[in-house]
Amino acid sequence: MAVTLQQIADKAGVSRGTVDRALKERGRINPEVAAKIRKIADEMGYQPNRAGRALAMAKHSIKIGIIIQSMETPFMQGVLEGAKDAKQEVERLGATVTIRKISELDSDKVIAAMHKMKGAGYNGIGLVASDEERLADTIDQFTEEGISVVTFNSDAAGTKRMCFIGQNAGQSGRTAAGLMAEILPDNAVVQVISGYASNQSHKERAEGFINELNQCRPDVKLLGIRYAYDNDRAAAEITQEVLKEHKELNGIYLAASGAKGVCQVIGEKGLKGSVKVISNDITDSNIESLKNGTIQFILGQDAYSQGYRPVMVLFDKLFDGKDPEEEYQYTEIVIKTKYNI
Repeated sequence: MAVTLQQIADKAGVSRGTVDRALKERGRINPEVAAKIRKIADEMGYQPNRAGRALAMAKHSIKIGIIIQSMETPFMQGVLEGAKDAKQEVERLGATVTIRKISELDSDKVIAAMHKMKGAGYNGIGLVASDEERLADTIDQFTEEGISVVTFNSDAAGTKRMCFIGQNAGQSGRTAAGLMAEILPDNAVVQVISGYASNQSHKERAEGFINELNQCRPDVKLLGIRYAYDNDRAAAEITQEVLKEHKELNGIYLAASGAKGVCQVIGEKGLKGSVKVISNDITDSNIESLKNGTIQFILGQDAYSQGYRPVMVLFDKLFDGKDPEEEYQYTEIVIKTKYNI
């Protein structure tokens, strides 16, 4: 009997998609892991059977839809890159992957895209969720009708989706609070700027930050949460307003996009270094602000994996019937300073 990719994956302790990438030397994979997989494949006598794969794929008719919200943000461009690479991989095996891009956070547009994909016979959907009851109901409805659903970047907890792929947002917020606590003076004043109240990840980051900072630095005055809707101009306006009302401001935590606008205002007012800034996402503009000292810490969350892995999880489910090993597949929280960028 021919050796399958899944048998190699089980022996190597990795996913079928990882085995495929290692044997075909494409995509992002740890070189040591790839070498181990190739050795196991040789030992098991694996021989690729492309004709058999194509026939199996024709029978499966795998159609995967990926819906990415907030596409105007630099972070989501990294998510898109990962999704495109995964699309190329599975389409070589005969599957179909369609990526739907939505510029803002809009659950109505997500639901409309889901129904359009359903009507076109898609049997797997990955999406950036938002905290909306109608979207949660739609996810449950699709799951009950046999369409596999995965959330990424922002979750829809409590629904029947297969799994969530993204950052542990609450832990990210707590991490940012711990860092902020170390660099603030006594009796400091801090502003939290988030993206959307309906984005679960934004919400959990902000709440994690506030709860942890209240615990470890009870002397700090928190001004609450302001929402910039992932918009640099809105974030800049908020920063100007806060500085006008609170000239003693010592820190800003960005739970979502908008750091470019914040840093512009801080630079113009000559407050670089005196107002401490911690931001999420390793983007080009954030890196520049980190290097010049306007931002003190960046917390990364692996945008590429958040786009790549949903496609592969859905493919494994639809092709092999393999369920995700974990409901919550968290990406790494990376801390960057100007010394390790």
